[in-house]
Amino acid sequence: MTVASPRLSALVVARNEERQLAECLATLRFADEVVVVLDRCTDGSKAIAAPLAHQIIEGAWEIEGHRRNTGLDACTGDWILEVDADERVPPPLAEEIRAAIKAASAPAHFLIPFDNYIGKRLVRHGWGGSWGVAATTRLFSRGAKRWGDQRIHPVVQLRGEKRWLETPMIHYVDASISDMLRRLDRYSSARARDMRANGTKETFGRNLRRLFTRFFKCYVRRKGYKEGYWGFLVALMAALWPMLAWLKYKLEDE
Repeated sequence: MTVASPRLSALVVARNEERQLAECLATLRFADEVVVVLDRCTDGSKAIAAPLAHQIIEGAWEIEGHRRNTGLDACTGDWILEVDADERVPPPLAEEIRAAIKAASAPAHFLIPFDNYIGKRLVRHGWGGSWGVAATTRLFSRGAKRWGDQRIHPVVQLRGEKRWLETPMIHYVDASISDMLRRLDRYSSARARDMRANGTKETFGRNLRRLFTRFFKCYVRRKGYKEGYWGFLVALMAALWPMLAWLKYKLEDE
């Protein structure tokens, strides 16, 4: 008796990503199902996704975790692969994913390593402190992952055995330094809104100390120094964004 291969759903959550969406979705043809969640899109994202997705969900979600959980609930596969519009699944990773879910037992979740690019520059070292990741959980059995209620970097709940894949996901983190600075503004504003909504015990003194500890973590412990000025830049952004968020919380009305 032949055992059916487990079904794989690929989930992409996007907001005004017409520049990247087609290339991202083209790398997901190996999946049995592609689900696209479009959050408040005003560009051509829907027209791009229509011929490449099995299901498109449109809506407006202020909380990141809510829109991601909406997509997870819509997936019907035994396993789910989460991919952002600025990420690409190379063919070797697609093959490894297929082999992994065929051999694994649910519940389980897999961490996938990342090759992070700033423009055309591959930056392997120094990511962390909620400013990019070297690896994260993107492949999991259905029901093994849920997102929290935070606006920025929601807390994730995971079930089952933790495993690793070896082939990196390609991630175009920022198109340029200016793009990185715009991301710093978005991240800090979203974090400030979370603090206003939920309250915070953070203080100026704590965030002042974190400027140094977070920079040290990224630049020294995570070996950002190996990337030269790029590693310094990543560590600087990781150090700045909590302090900037706190200052926006204290000094701005919204």
